[in-house]
Amino acid sequence: MPIKTIIVSTTIHAQSAIEKKKDYSGALFIIGTLFFIFGFVTWVNSTLIPYLQIACELSTSDAVLVTFAFYISYAVMAFPSSWVLKATGFKKGMMLGLLVMSVGALVFIPAAKTRNYALFLTGLFIIGTGLALLQTASNPYITILGPIESAAKRISIMGICNKGAGAIAPLIMGAIMLKDSSALVERLKTMDATRKAVELDAMASRVIIPYIIIAIVLAALSIFIYFSSLPEVKAEGEDDSKTASSAVANRDSIFQYPYLWFGFISLFLYVGVEVMSGDIIQVYGKSIGISLDIAKHFTTYTMLCMLLGYIIGILAIPKYLSQTTALKISAIIGVIFSLCAIFTSGYTSVLFIALLGLANALVWPALWPLAINGLGKFTKQGAALLIVGIAGGAVLPKVWAALGANEDIGLQKAFWIMVPCYLFILYFAIAGHKVGLAKKSEK
Repeated sequence: MPIKTIIVSTTIHAQSAIEKKKDYSGALFIIGTLFFIFGFVTWVNSTLIPYLQIACELSTSDAVLVTFAFYISYAVMAFPSSWVLKATGFKKGMMLGLLVMSVGALVFIPAAKTRNYALFLTGLFIIGTGLALLQTASNPYITILGPIESAAKRISIMGICNKGAGAIAPLIMGAIMLKDSSALVERLKTMDATRKAVELDAMASRVIIPYIIIAIVLAALSIFIYFSSLPEVKAEGEDDSKTASSAVANRDSIFQYPYLWFGFISLFLYVGVEVMSGDIIQVYGKSIGISLDIAKHFTTYTMLCMLLGYIIGILAIPKYLSQTTALKISAIIGVIFSLCAIFTSGYTSVLFIALLGLANALVWPALWPLAINGLGKFTKQGAALLIVGIAGGAVLPKVWAALGANEDIGLQKAFWIMVPCYLFILYFAIAGHKVGLAKKSEK
């Protein structure tokens, strides 16, 4: 079925009727490709954490700085990204984001040659900066590319592209970077300093070729975007024209949209728990005695659970489930699985962390349209605020690691921080998304 142009108000003009007939399948394919690319780049972090922990001789708390450096870039760069998008539009903004990511990938070459952890973190921050621009452009783009009521379905399709790459990335990169890692860790214990340095340098060099390939692919995709026919789309009232609703026209800033800010907090908490279930699961598995040769595949299991959730979303939303109902169910399942992970042990506990992928899958797709609904001319700013929320992936895993370092708590009990996160998301689904939302005008 053709993708329809967004209609927020109940008053439908003749021009809107024409727009509804537009076929945006080509645009969906291009954006889907982008989601695949930044899914691969994002979820390879789950492999980078144990890899750099060995290669750079890091503690768990230090290794988690991988997620901190990557996700904190969203907080730093999201609003500058919105300013860039205001000047460039969505298409050129996506192209620029890909180029910045390519530069960040190239930083891994000197980082690997010198085995300099700070340089690795710098490369991750630069990649995150490019992704902040790319995400600030692509998420609202796919949301307003069709009816707001079915936005979760479109974002779920993008999620399949994203998490499909997330399932593949640990398998490919784990096979390269963590090959025979458990045996290497045991050998390192018996080596003198010189021999140990040689082995670790060799391990660090494993990352060079993959990231050169990543850099080339990102640059090539940027060129493709530049020459593509990707259309510019705008939310109702984005130009502050006479067609904007009175509710939009009478508001002066994003501070007058309480539901947007509740959405921001929800997204901050969501990304934090998503990163813990996806990136941290390998570290957790290793901490309870599971071999890294096995644990390196755990992220793939989380991604497969998310893929299942996305498929459910595509089939059920909006025909059988509304976006708000999907968000409520996801939050409730998240609370249940978090408690199960805390009160079970061994592989069973790890299984429930992986199953959180099923709980998490529809949170992002359902939350975005609820949070930016009716923002009009403030759509890009609202999107930038939500992108800042991705910094939850930097903060919450670091809090988890800090709590887990306490002998009286441990890494498993530290997962308690997930429970209030899901409870707040549940609040947003029930009531938070309605606070300050303008009522649709009557015909």
